[in-house]
This record gives sequence, structure tokens and C-alpha cells, in this order.
Amino acid sequence: MNTILLLEDDPGVGAGVKEALEREGYRCHWLLQMAAVAEHWPAVDLAILDRQLPEGDALERLPAWLQLKPIPVLLLTARVEVRDRIAGLDAGACDYISKPFAVEELLARVRVQLRGVEPERRVVGALELVLRERKAYWQGEEVGLTRTEYDLLGCLVSHLGKVLTRDELLNQVWGYDHFPTTRTVDTHVLQLRQKLPGLPLETLRGVGYRLQIVSPS
Repeated sequence: MNTILLLEDDPGVGAGVKEALEREGYRCHWLLQMAAVAEHWPAVDLAILDRQLPEGDALERLPAWLQLKPIPVLLLTARVEVRDRIAGLDAGACDYISKPFAVEELLARVRVQLRGVEPERRVVGALELVLRERKAYWQGEEVGLTRTEYDLLGCLVSHLGKVLTRDELLNQVWGYDHFPTTRTVDTHVLQLRQKLPGLPLETLRGVGYRLQIVSPS
């Protein structure tokens, strides 16, 4: 299931788009302010952004958000002049939808952007995973990981910001529900921390682990 970030300060528009997206089977994080975007950006697959917000023009922050994670971006705005469209595309947006708009058209454009597109990399702060090559980079330097270490790291990145129990990690990484001891997970987490010093990997005592979302500096 794809997750979509919606930045829209109009309650009526936001509620309608969120309902339509969820009806189509997407998860939707609806935000009213730009301040919360960076926190959610690494965990979503596509963003729909209004431009005119009380805090300013979202376009000014788009390049920084795309540095967190390159995802398709649709601009949904009343700014319809040619120069506005060009500015949006130059800033990194993939598509531009003018208000007023038809929800059916918006959903079709979302489907186009998500159709068959596999992410090439995932970035969390100083960590970068190149998925097709199964390579990990920390602060720009490649890090040698075992197959299991890479799979564990990839699982944590895919569930960025979410607490995963040891049993969930055993099931998703090792491939089955039961294992003689959950210390296997702890051992591999320790190995990741040794190879990736400073990785924002949080231990929740008695529960499991969470890879924390990193906001841009």
C-alpha cells in the first residue's frame, strides 16, 4: 500500500482529497502546515502539495524535502500562470494540477506517478541504501554489510519512524514467526550500530527498535 503526503490548509479540500485517496486504497498523511512535512516525508511514496500556505510558498522548501527522499510530487494550487507552472517543474515537481480540479483527474495523475515505479534508493540522514545494488552508504562511504544486516536495515528503513517488535523483525527479515531466541535480532542490531556509528536507531526496552526520522538541518 502506497503512502501519500497531502499538504493542504483548506479544510474542505484537504478532507475531500484525503477521503478520495483512502477510498482508492492509499494511506494519506494530511498536513495543514509546512513545519510537519519534513518529519513525514521520508516515510511516504508521493506528495501532493498546495503552494499558497500561511507560512509561505511550499515551492521554496521543495528542494530540501526532495533531498530527504526523491519522490514524485504533484502541485495542487490556484497559481495557474505559465511562469508558476515552470517554477514548479523546475523545483522538482512531476505534475501541476490547477484549482478548481476534478478529484477523478487527481487520482488518475497519482496512479500514473506510482505505476510500476520502484524506488532506486532510500535516504535517512547520513544513510543511503541503493536498493537495486543492495549497497549501503554512511556519510558518503560504502559500508560492507552481510545479507542479513542489509535486510534488517532495509526493513527498519521501510518502516521509518515505526516501532518494530523483535518478533516482527524476526518474521520479516528471517522469514518466519518463531525463533529460539530474540537475541538474534539484538546481535544484528549491535552489528549495525558498530558499522554505522550515529545511526538514529532507538531501542525501546522490552519492546523492540525504531529507526527515527531525521529532519533536515
